[in-house]
Amino acid sequence: MILTNQITTPPWLIFLIDLSVVVGSVLLAYLLRFNFKIPENELRPLPGILLYIVFFRGVSFFLARSYAGIIRYTSTTDSFRVIATILAGSLFFGLTNVITYNFINSTFFIPYSIIIIDLMITSLFMITFRILVKIAYLEFQHPLREKANVIIYGAGEAGITTKSVLERDADTKYKVLAFMDDNPQKIGKKLEGVDILSPEKLENLIATNTIANLILSPQHFDPDRKQKLVDICLARNVKVMSVPPMIKWINGELSFKQIKKINIEDLLEREEIKLDIHQIKRELTGKNILITGAAGSIGSEIARQVAKFYPEKLILVDQSETALHYIELEFSEHYPGIDVTFRIADICNISRMELIFQQFSPDIVYHAAAYKHVPVMENNPSEAILNNVEGTKVIADLSVKNGVKKFIMISTDKAVNPTSVMGASKRIAEIYAQSMNTKNVTRFVTTRFGNVLGSNGSVIPLFHSQIEKGGPVTITHPDITRYFMTIPESCQLVLEAGSMGKGGEIFIFDMGQSVKIVDLAKKMIRLSGLTLGKDIQIKYIGLRPGEKLYEELLNNEENTISTHHLQILIARVKEYPEAISSSIQELITLARTGSNKDIVYKMKNIVPEFISQNSIYEQLDQIK
Repeated sequence: MILTNQITTPPWLIFLIDLSVVVGSVLLAYLLRFNFKIPENELRPLPGILLYIVFFRGVSFFLARSYAGIIRYTSTTDSFRVIATILAGSLFFGLTNVITYNFINSTFFIPYSIIIIDLMITSLFMITFRILVKIAYLEFQHPLREKANVIIYGAGEAGITTKSVLERDADTKYKVLAFMDDNPQKIGKKLEGVDILSPEKLENLIATNTIANLILSPQHFDPDRKQKLVDICLARNVKVMSVPPMIKWINGELSFKQIKKINIEDLLEREEIKLDIHQIKRELTGKNILITGAAGSIGSEIARQVAKFYPEKLILVDQSETALHYIELEFSEHYPGIDVTFRIADICNISRMELIFQQFSPDIVYHAAAYKHVPVMENNPSEAILNNVEGTKVIADLSVKNGVKKFIMISTDKAVNPTSVMGASKRIAEIYAQSMNTKNVTRFVTTRFGNVLGSNGSVIPLFHSQIEKGGPVTITHPDITRYFMTIPESCQLVLEAGSMGKGGEIFIFDMGQSVKIVDLAKKMIRLSGLTLGKDIQIKYIGLRPGEKLYEELLNNEENTISTHHLQILIARVKEYPEAISSSIQELITLARTGSNKDIVYKMKNIVPEFISQNSIYEQLDQIK
């Protein structure tokens, strides 16, 4: 018996055991062939035949290294290798018969019946030996520990692999109680001795058994189905785990540590976006692409997405040294074939940015750099204008001056009927970009979307941190709702909208259904294995300055125009005269020396729909 994970049976011992199996198999094959009474004429050549078979079986085992695996971790692949090695040896013995019969003495050296019986017995004994060792190890490694029941959703290749991983991991001691699958042809059958059930029986199975985990193994999962399964499990305190995509398995092998607890980001995912890959490829391949704010959550993901289309050169600009350094390390590891340049620069520094434009001559600019935290910008309107408005103006002006073909601005849903300084600053930046489109070769396109999962400004990382600390989880208002989209999803839509844009459009994205933040927090608490009101509390702290209760997306027929892509719409917005650029320049000048109230008052004049909420600037709405 193997005592520890570190002690394994030496390969030479396995080799000797395999040869012993060969000897026993040959002798048993003769006994079975001749009904346990071997004739004298067959008995005389037996020692020579036995020696011949053992020798060549040993050579084949040595060449195939069938003895080198760790027996207690024997897999289907190991079994196939053993069988293939034995079969190759039997075919060689058959070839020996052909040679002896046709070229030596017209007799068969080894009776064909013996070769066939030996093939079956040797295969059976060697595989059985390995399986028995594996079972013994799994059963006796921790004999006092009870096994935890788990259900694996998905009776495909990933599900089978997941079961194997659970069985060979000595520290988990999980027992697979059932598989579940949506395929009617699989339901009612068994897989490796385990029943395959319909997902409709999940509630009853949880109610009648003590279930520790539901493990989701399908590589492509319908989001609504996933949400329903998780809700059933959370209602009965069953933890839900998921298997990563096969592309993330280490060297093609799944390990137990890769099976993670499902998180809220997984539950907010939607169906995979259908992109016009050919159009995006024509737009990006072989082009010089400049991305501002490239070290941020959105800018860095745009860079990753663009890199997949093999641009001629990728210029990543950000003023954050540390964040840009990490992006540089990532690209050197994952995109070694892409020509990438990293530049630390402030987008408001005209001379610095002009040098970058002149040096690299970008064909397309993705402008993602921006200040985006609503409460912070509410207290610092001058910085909101200097970065979000002046920074956009600098990049837009240089794009025109240097013959950039297309300028794609990353905006926000908070620019729609803004209630905050940040939202209004982004709306003014949109206005400037639109005004530039009418008189220049450069085509200006704006994309607008809401909250993205995992971004620096998202509420989800905050909730994760608060839950890890034991709470409380802070929510501004019990009725507050938000739209959410994953970072890759939003950036894919940016590329799609950018490629279809002709200039002057403001594209908005279908963000799906709005999510009530308190429901989001409650689900995150349950996913963490905690009980609301017992292990952790929710605390309401009131709306922050400039914060909306509900976000707007302009997604009805009166103010949007559809496109060929179901998830991308064009917003119908007010058109501004070219003279607006002088007002915007006045605002930038005021941001350098004026008071906060003067700056915000000027913003409200430029954007009449800017009505402050929960802010000290609400008084300005009475006098504008």
